[in-house]
Amino acid sequence: MPTPPALQRIVDLFAEAPRDLRLEALLEYSRGLPPLPSHLQGHREAMEQVVECQTPFFLASEIGDDHRVQLWFDAPPEAPTTRGFAGILAEGLGGATAEEILETPDDFYDAMGLSELISGLRLRGMSAILFRLKRQVRAASSTRPR
Repeated sequence: MPTPPALQRIVDLFAEAPRDLRLEALLEYSRGLPPLPSHLQGHREAMEQVVECQTPFFLASEIGDDHRVQLWFDAPPEAPTTRGFAGILAEGLGGATAEEILETPDDFYDAMGLSELISGLRLRGMSAILFRLKRQVRAASSTRPR
């Protein structure tokens, strides 16, 4: 499965970086996670909770009229690795088409070397985030006129 170009650039940057720089880059993505739009601030009930994550993590997606997907993530600052992964998804998949998101490899983070940095439990949470995101996109695209 092909990785969307914006996400592939991030994967390549991580893959080429030494281990200590990968961790710092992940933390940088954590700090760069975009804030929720006003219609979602204080409305976690409008988002899906990813219960597999060790920390409270919520996501929402929407397919626009241009068939591009908007993504929103909510994770506490005390969860920098999870926030970092969300930041990577926001930058790498935000604005992608539904098809690009659905074709994203489920284990793309392995090519980034994240499995060397993150515990197996956190990796399962990250995998669950991508799974739920794909499920939301699949459901929304199946009810959307072409």
